[in-house]
Amino acid sequence: MTTLIKNIGEFFTGDLARPVASVKSILIDGGKIVALDPSTDKADTVLDAAGGAVMPGLVDGHVHPMFGEWTPAQDTIGWIGNYLHGGTTSMISAGELHFPGIDYDNLSPELVTSLAVVTAATTGRVRWSGVKLYAGTVLVVAGMTEAHFDRLAAAGVKWVKFLFYPFKDDTTEARNYVTWARARGMRVKVHTGGVSRSGASVVCGYNILSWLQPDIAAHVSGGPIPMSDEDIDLVVDNTNFALEVCSSQNYRSTARLVARLIERNQLDRLTLGTDTPGGTGVIPRGMLRNVLYFASMCNLTAGQAVAVATGNTARAHGVDVGFLEVGRPADIVVCGSITGSAGSTLSDAIAHGDLPGITHILIDGKFVVTDRSQQTPPPTKRAFFCCCSTGQFEARGD
Repeated sequence: MTTLIKNIGEFFTGDLARPVASVKSILIDGGKIVALDPSTDKADTVLDAAGGAVMPGLVDGHVHPMFGEWTPAQDTIGWIGNYLHGGTTSMISAGELHFPGIDYDNLSPELVTSLAVVTAATTGRVRWSGVKLYAGTVLVVAGMTEAHFDRLAAAGVKWVKFLFYPFKDDTTEARNYVTWARARGMRVKVHTGGVSRSGASVVCGYNILSWLQPDIAAHVSGGPIPMSDEDIDLVVDNTNFALEVCSSQNYRSTARLVARLIERNQLDRLTLGTDTPGGTGVIPRGMLRNVLYFASMCNLTAGQAVAVATGNTARAHGVDVGFLEVGRPADIVVCGSITGSAGSTLSDAIAHGDLPGITHILIDGKFVVTDRSQQTPPPTKRAFFCCCSTGQFEARGD
């Protein structure tokens, strides 16, 4: 089954090196993008973007899932589907830490390993509301051995996080964890800044990051408490791993971080997440709001802000999404500026901090949201199906 999206007004690539392009149509087949501006306008299904915009599905690099679409952190059901309607098509777990009854003061190697394995085999095994949820991230503790990492690797665990780990003067064990993880194809993330909502984490700033050298430093500008200004500067200046900003951010610290990355020409290190569900709540439009903050207050262009929330975040976590390129999964958000928004284009609206309106979302080429999002107002220019394989026509649009 082929799908054609035509009459595209703005095309966001997800690639920070070339954030926007003059692409007017996309051909999809087998769940992949097979052509940009194809020579044919024939397809089994045709969606007319009506001059609106397309962008890659947003990649939330920091979520805390638990049992499918229920989160005990906020006693909420259906949160993943609501995030989908906010433009998020992929999520990466930063640890499943909200199990009811868990004793943060008595976490053992066997317990944290088992929790990650079970989550990978349950919540991480299927898609929820169509969203690609990468779950089963181990929250390492002291006393783990290579056998624990072997078990995690056998279960398909791809991410390791330092959150409850008691960093000590002897760095040997923590360094071993990083080495063991990478040898098994896992990427390493570390909680940074002040103590987490659990109260069981330790303060982590430049002194630890300088020798730990993770792949991703989580919520460096607040999650909820940021690193010090001095540590943010030192991390930017003296390391090269990915630096994450989350919805639980300190806005002042984020502005400082982004300004320094721009000054050092290192925006490729910047990634995004929501750090939800948790104390920050459930925020279906959280990723969109992060994009708007970057574009309206931190001197990123609309295209750059979208690229940080898509391609940058996907690349840092090693997942093959976040770019609108030939051969990539067709995870696509069709959207536009809302009536009353600033300017005449979606880029204008985003630069002003105005929310986009979403009409359609595709994941692996399949429509998972049609007609309009439940979480955004409709855009002025509304995409519509103009034909499909059944011969039916839908007369919606401007």
